[in-house]
Order: sequence, then C-alpha cells, then structure tokens
Amino acid sequence: QVQVVESGGGLVQPGGSLRLSCAASGRIFSINLMGWYRQGPGKERELVAAIARDGTTNYVDSVTDRFTISGDSAKKTVSLHMNSLKPEDTAVYYCMIRTSSRWGTETYWGQGTQVTVSS
Repeated sequence: QVQVVESGGGLVQPGGSLRLSCAASGRIFSINLMGWYRQGPGKERELVAAIARDGTTNYVDSVTDRFTISGDSAKKTVSLHMNSLKPEDTAVYYCMIRTSSRWGTETYWGQGTQVTVSS
C-alpha cells in the first residue's frame, strides 16, 4: 500500500515563510515527477511547483522567485520552501508523486495540508 504524507502547514503572517515536506512509503517505484498542488477557497486545484527526475523544475508564475521545490526521487521525498507568503497563497497544499514504467503511469496524492496566510 502506498502512502503519501505531507507536513509543515500552518498559520503564518504575510511576508513569512513555511516549509512543506512530503514523504512517500510503500511499493512505489520509477518516480518521474513530484510536485505540489494547491486549492484555495472557491478555486480549482492548481499546480504550484514540480520537479522532474532529472531535476528540472517548473513553477506557476505567481510563486516564481518566492517558492523553491526540492526533491529526491530515490528517497521518495519532496519539499516546498515558501518565502514572502501572501494572503492569496492561502490554500490546502497537496503533494503529488507520479510514476512511469512499462506498466503505465500512476499518480499518488497526499491528504493535503492547510496553509493560511493572515495577520
């Protein structure tokens, strides 16, 4: 059974920082992409940042230069360092891990962690 567990959410003031962590366990192999999505109140889930197995990263424009994603596919861990947080960053953040092999593609999700940016 595969488990994906996030940690590190919480309440922070505007301009503050948070670090989200995610770890996967169980029978999960051939990770080719890890990332973070978020879903704010009344909004659709959106991709925030992703990191491929070769280290290539991708960010949504609204977090560029503020957020940094890092990951280790061998250790099945991915983190998101968030700086200069804004109220509009308030959302539930979900970890995503995707595998790809000759048997197909699988996507695994964490349960989500709440990030609230407010004074």
